[in-house]
Amino acid sequence: MIMRANQNGSALVGIQTSLDELRATHHIVDAMRVADELAFVASRNGGARTVQVLAATLDGDDQLTAIAAVHALAQVIDESADEVLSALLSNDRGYLRQHAAWALSARLPQFGTIARLISLVADGGFSGMLAQRTLQQWASSAPDQIAIGLGSALVGVTGPDARARIVESLGVARGRIATAALLRVAGDEAETDAARVAAVAGLGDRSGDERSVDLVNRLAAGRGFVADAARLALVDLTAGTVVRAPWQTGLTVAQLFLHADIDPELTRAGTGDNGGIATLLVRLGDALAADRGPVDAAEADLVQRVITLSRGSAAAAFESLSSVGSTVNGHAYASVPLLSDPVAAPDAWQLRVAAERGIRRVLRAAGTVDVIHLRMADVGSLAAANVARDLGVPVVFTVAPDPHAIIRALDAAGDLSRSNFGDIDEREHYWFRTRLVQRLAADAAHTVLFPRPNLEADMRELVGIDITAHPERHSVVPEGIDLEVVDRAVDEAAVHAAGGPASPALDSLRSLLADLPAERRDLPLIVSVGRMHRVKGMATVVSAWADGPLQRRANLLLVGGDLESPTADEREQFDRIDRTVPRAEAAAAGLLMPGHRPNDEVARWVAAARFGVPGLAAPGGVYVCGSLKEEFGIAILEAMAAGLLVVAPAGGGPATYIEQGDTGFLTRPSDPALLAAAMSDALDAMGLEALDSVPGEARPDRSRETVASRFTIQAMAATLRGVYAGASDAAYAQGDSRVVAG
Repeated sequence: MIMRANQNGSALVGIQTSLDELRATHHIVDAMRVADELAFVASRNGGARTVQVLAATLDGDDQLTAIAAVHALAQVIDESADEVLSALLSNDRGYLRQHAAWALSARLPQFGTIARLISLVADGGFSGMLAQRTLQQWASSAPDQIAIGLGSALVGVTGPDARARIVESLGVARGRIATAALLRVAGDEAETDAARVAAVAGLGDRSGDERSVDLVNRLAAGRGFVADAARLALVDLTAGTVVRAPWQTGLTVAQLFLHADIDPELTRAGTGDNGGIATLLVRLGDALAADRGPVDAAEADLVQRVITLSRGSAAAAFESLSSVGSTVNGHAYASVPLLSDPVAAPDAWQLRVAAERGIRRVLRAAGTVDVIHLRMADVGSLAAANVARDLGVPVVFTVAPDPHAIIRALDAAGDLSRSNFGDIDEREHYWFRTRLVQRLAADAAHTVLFPRPNLEADMRELVGIDITAHPERHSVVPEGIDLEVVDRAVDEAAVHAAGGPASPALDSLRSLLADLPAERRDLPLIVSVGRMHRVKGMATVVSAWADGPLQRRANLLLVGGDLESPTADEREQFDRIDRTVPRAEAAAAGLLMPGHRPNDEVARWVAAARFGVPGLAAPGGVYVCGSLKEEFGIAILEAMAAGLLVVAPAGGGPATYIEQGDTGFLTRPSDPALLAAAMSDALDAMGLEALDSVPGEARPDRSRETVASRFTIQAMAATLRGVYAGASDAAYAQGDSRVVAG
């Protein structure tokens, strides 16, 4: 008895000491890392007293420590830990419910907790996704209990979206009870389309079940949303095994971004979350798969096919499968049906199951995929990583300190603290995203890094990765742009400024500028291009311009956003801008907001800011990026290549290629006063530059040369070819047979 008491006392000291260390950390990013140590100590010091110590932190004002304690409880070997975690699912604090739903996935199934998790699933959102993941995990060992709970819940749930989420959860459960429920819902014409589609998609995972095949086959012969989903499910049910085709001597690379509907013409660029990443994937895919002559065994590291996956309708997804499967060379596009209206990235986590099914279907249809490149800590990467693991596809992951850098910036500004971390995390999912970055980086065959001024330190201190430990697994790869597109834009703008005719793109700019009052048509343009999102800082740019003398010196052109059907994030930025400059008075004040435009058209507008538009805009414009963070900055590079002086964030990638005071001005865009000062300095520099005519020393030439020498899309593609080949060869050497389910 004495020995047992001593052991318990030792355990108490261990967990208490770890909690004290966590509370003593000065920065939130550091505390999140120390939380891993707390969980480890909890796993080594089980028992009721450890549970009591951790549970005592849950109701305090330190929300950060409370979240850490939730995940530590999940590691404690004691039934009382299950009781505490289960009770948290009904807690008044949403962030505690959220993290408890996540933490329970590490525990054995608790039958008394199933109903609470199902309630969270029915409510949807990020918490619903976490609860569904836990139920899916538990269903591997208790499928009938999970299926019975979900089936019972359907009796009392009437909302169409909630019913669809519960049915989707039945789809990821196994066993005859779940299958019978799916068959019943899918065949019930009185059921909502959303629930029937979820049931049909779940039946698509049940290959070998004759009843599923028969019903899905009948439904696929019809019309409408259910029939579209059934045709996709039929593809899943009848998938066979595909051996690497003889013509696949080069690499097949998949890349994805599910928060946009990407097309080769980039017609939707700048709407919702469809920003620079969409432009990059289109240009990079083309460059990777560019015709370089015949591919033979000696050139097997060349990329033969690129498949870009983005969101789309069920009908579009079905149509894209044939092109993906038949593409011998080149760049193909595939749609992943999320079976939902488009939602912003923070709200898309609940689409995880649909994303996994869609990604798996595309990779199977493509035959052998040698590598998949993931870039963001979002639902697409979460889903794709799971599929890649199941299919044995090597992953290359671009690691960036996101959201780590945002957390540090908000912490430093006092906007994020221990006392409000949980409330903000409930919306922004910082804790989950940081853990996802760590998991993706650890599991990746190779990681790609953006250049940063203090890369090694930032990766170690923010992300917790020591890139010097295994340097062969990491490559620094700058992003690149298509210089030909920019050069054509510059030529057109220069010709028009010299009195030549306006191209169609420049003619549309002239029509826009014609809305300016006559007294403002001799001013230069300040241009900013990007998504209307708080991280991109568009509203801050307007505030910095409008609240001082800048408004009298230049007109402001903001390109981006969906004016007709804005997302919640876009509406937030539009509302902030309207409070600064009312929409009805915008043009008179010099503010132009045309919404999103195709990428090639925007390139012409940016170039025109440099040369001016006869009769409507003076030469000597500048480009400004108001982002809170910018990992690299495609739009900034495009503006530099066009010869514009740029204003950009001092942190992240831009600091590695902008020469302060020469090719641009680095600042802290979160501070409107500092941003306004940098914009003013840029306009001053452009005025002086107009007086400097020394041949061969022009700043626009230096700006373009910076891009041409280091940041072209062709240079990026050449580096990545080697990365992809190495990742694929490593997987092959470890026993990959290059045979996948197809």
